[in-house]
Amino acid sequence: MLATGSEYRCIAEASTFRRQAERPRFVLATCILASSLAFIDGSVVNVGLPAIGHSLHGDAAQLQWIVNAYLLPLSALLLLGGALGDRFGKQRILIAGIGLFALGSGLCGVAPSLTLLLAARAIQGTGAALLLPSSLAILGNAFSGEARGRAIGIWSAVSATAGAIGPVLGGWLIDTVSWRAIFLINLPVAFAGIAMALLFVRDPPRDADSARLDFLGALLATTALVALTWALTTGSGHEGWTAMPVAAVVIGVVLSLMFLRVEHRRGDAAMTPLAVFGSRSFVGLTVLTFLLYGALGGFLILVPYVLIQGAHYSATAAGATLLPFPIVVALTSPLMGAIAGRSGPRIPLTIGPIIVGVGFLLLLGLTPTSSYWTGVLPATVVVALGMAGAVAPLTTAVLSSVDSRHTGSASGLNSAVARTGGLVATALLGGVLAAEGSALFDAFHVAAVAGAVASIVAGLAAFLLVRG
Repeated sequence: MLATGSEYRCIAEASTFRRQAERPRFVLATCILASSLAFIDGSVVNVGLPAIGHSLHGDAAQLQWIVNAYLLPLSALLLLGGALGDRFGKQRILIAGIGLFALGSGLCGVAPSLTLLLAARAIQGTGAALLLPSSLAILGNAFSGEARGRAIGIWSAVSATAGAIGPVLGGWLIDTVSWRAIFLINLPVAFAGIAMALLFVRDPPRDADSARLDFLGALLATTALVALTWALTTGSGHEGWTAMPVAAVVIGVVLSLMFLRVEHRRGDAAMTPLAVFGSRSFVGLTVLTFLLYGALGGFLILVPYVLIQGAHYSATAAGATLLPFPIVVALTSPLMGAIAGRSGPRIPLTIGPIIVGVGFLLLLGLTPTSSYWTGVLPATVVVALGMAGAVAPLTTAVLSSVDSRHTGSASGLNSAVARTGGLVATALLGGVLAAEGSALFDAFHVAAVAGAVASIVAGLAAFLLVRG
């Protein structure tokens, strides 16, 4: 019997995918390079907030939006980004995401006003929402078994390292060139990522009809998150909880309930199949991700900000204070990923977040007169140890909880929850960013306690809900 045109295409795609499997290191390198764009940018801007605010005359509330303008589309559209990868091919969406990120970076680098900078940051966030779930899903398809755990451990280690090295590199660029350079440096990295994706990444055969897009679900999820984020940012600011932010909370909650109803009706065809939440482990992983990454997001924003504004560090010095973080994570994450692949994720996912919580409590020793060696270094090392124990096992557990057809959607959901945690944390930091002098450190200590509580609760959620 002669094969049909679609069957010939599937055979060709399968052959190409097998050739990709023979080059797994290049696939891993491509995914790391692409995702590093988002991780670096997500952290490097934290060091640049004082310089950007001074250059473009932004107040504390506007500084929050420099971060949130990026995190909002990133959080809201990650679900759609994963579904688009399942529908059109992860390679195509990865390349599209890198290209869009490069466009936003270029516009950020030349933005003459705060308004245009925020618009460009939103473009960056949209590009990151496309490339992040696709890069992780490509790893899930290219590796299996214990090799997948090791690959994800390496991906997690390098991505975390890139995110933490960002403040050091960004601080140096701000001090020696300009804050605009922290965006323009993304362009050559993006071009290299696109070239490698074209050369080394191929998608396995797929049934396009099985990955129909859930546009209504995406619209409801995005709108709900916009409403809730605006409400939290405004309500925690100097205006307080007036009628407008309260109304926005109500709207956000109603839209969220509508989203859940739409997803329930669509069943397995939904952008976020609610059947996955029938698993107690998946629920635990979701709670852990939200709390742990929310605490980490607050840590990476506030530590350099307080050191620059309150302790009068240079941007380079403030960024360098976090350098032990990537070193510790890089040395230990691959090992933890392999261990979790053999023994199960429950224990590392319980212990890791609790260690992070201890690190946050150590930040209570940071004062205007404390030295780096006693006020910052111990906390940074302990937080890094805890994150190293949790990042790789968490990612492996999430990918293992769904079948191969939904790896893009699952990774998109997990990444969305992580970024939403950071988004919520940033929206609640207005009181810290607006404080000055000794009040800045008092507000910082309150935030550190909140981060410790969130991290410890994340560990307890893993212990009580995650299996194995």
